[in-house]
Amino acid sequence: MTAQTVQQGDLVTVIGLEVHVQLETETKIFCGCSTAQTDEPNENVCPVCLGLPGALPVLNEAAVEAAVKIGKAIDAEIPEETRFHRKNYYYPDLPKNFQITQYDEPICADGELEVSVEGTRRTITIERAHLEEDPGSLQHVGGGIDTADYTLVNYNRAGTPLMEIVTAPDFRSPSEVRAFLAELEEVLEYLGVFDAERDGSLRIDANLSIIPEAEIDGDDVDEIGEDALAAANRTEVKNISSHKGAEKALAYEETRQKNAIQRGRVVEQETRHWDEARGITVSMRSKEEEKDYRYFEEADLPPLRVSGWKDEIAIPELPTARRERFQDEYGLSEEAASKLTSTKQVADFYEDVAGEFDPDLAATWVADELLGELNYRDMQITDVDDRLEELHRLVELVATDEITAKNAKEVVLRTMLDDGQTPDAIVEAEGLGKTDDGAVEAAVLEAIDENPEAVADYESGDDGAINFLVGQVMQKTGGSADPGDVNQLLRAELDG
Repeated sequence: MTAQTVQQGDLVTVIGLEVHVQLETETKIFCGCSTAQTDEPNENVCPVCLGLPGALPVLNEAAVEAAVKIGKAIDAEIPEETRFHRKNYYYPDLPKNFQITQYDEPICADGELEVSVEGTRRTITIERAHLEEDPGSLQHVGGGIDTADYTLVNYNRAGTPLMEIVTAPDFRSPSEVRAFLAELEEVLEYLGVFDAERDGSLRIDANLSIIPEAEIDGDDVDEIGEDALAAANRTEVKNISSHKGAEKALAYEETRQKNAIQRGRVVEQETRHWDEARGITVSMRSKEEEKDYRYFEEADLPPLRVSGWKDEIAIPELPTARRERFQDEYGLSEEAASKLTSTKQVADFYEDVAGEFDPDLAATWVADELLGELNYRDMQITDVDDRLEELHRLVELVATDEITAKNAKEVVLRTMLDDGQTPDAIVEAEGLGKTDDGAVEAAVLEAIDENPEAVADYESGDDGAINFLVGQVMQKTGGSADPGDVNQLLRAELDG
């Protein structure tokens, strides 16, 4: 399905993305320096990533493997041979005054990614995805990019392998961009080539144009011809680093451009900086054209050939396919399947639990109870990687009726996450072992005998009175009886 135009008056928003993804490799793309993050500036550097004279690049095989995995995941063409080029421009965080990248022979081309936008599946075209090196990073002291007292340069990031993923101008609203970025990040995480927690791991440049509806023949994005796109001045918004930030930055820029057009002003073709603190875009410079970069072939790197080898590189089941399988195989709702495939770690843990216990019980405990408690604590499942066996044991205690679901959630799980104790230790310390049937039945009879008014209310038709009696039994059993079982026992006794 192709995108539908989202109109405001007689103006249509057109957005294309350039998404820069840091690849998870131990060393940089053209040298042996570590990619590990450190608080010490300019620590992980060498003559290659500092661009010193005479230093020669050597391509990192792990970065190429990651690029091939991404290409397969987005169903792109991966040519037998590709090349690196020099993109020439001066900026303080680029010590060589050029960036090693790929120009007209990228490692991936003509791909696509299917996303869900407001419940409708759409296909976004990915024109190309290519390997390149990351520049260093700038620290603006005393203000933003346009107000800082001075700027410091840290070259630790210089040379970190990047994959630049370039989409067609298929987006018609900032919310669509946010949905695409979320889906892309899920895919990258499943591939094991990306760490969302890493500072600067995902950076977005977005090109936004406003086109008069009169220049569009029909509602289909394919009808927005190249002439209409070329005629519309576009701005490139830089310094976007999150899904939410992309939506906010583009919503601001969309409004700014539409207001300018509706007031008869010309939208300048320029590069703008997203100032997240102020929630605005500010002008940086006029928009460069392709010719300004004076691309030419990188003479210090031979052509890159992946024929044969690329067929040996496997990728895992991706989020969309796994989501659909969870619905078919385990009978889960779309919402539950989406939660349980939000990350590969969550999906793997769910399948581990569902393989031993009832899939619905496993879904409740992983998607609702565990993820809910982790989210409340601003934690991820990766934060409890070393405790998944303990969490599996907690589900087992519930599945085998050794403790009540209420105690498991409200006492055991919360204490596990807060204090680091094991589930069995908490059950023993708190005396949460489930009360045997005889003791529960005795407590039911005592509650009936001690509360004649509640019994009379129930017998006169007040069904809510049963809840009071259930509470009395739960008190007598120290909360270790199952409320559902207690409710059934009370009704059987009172109705019998």
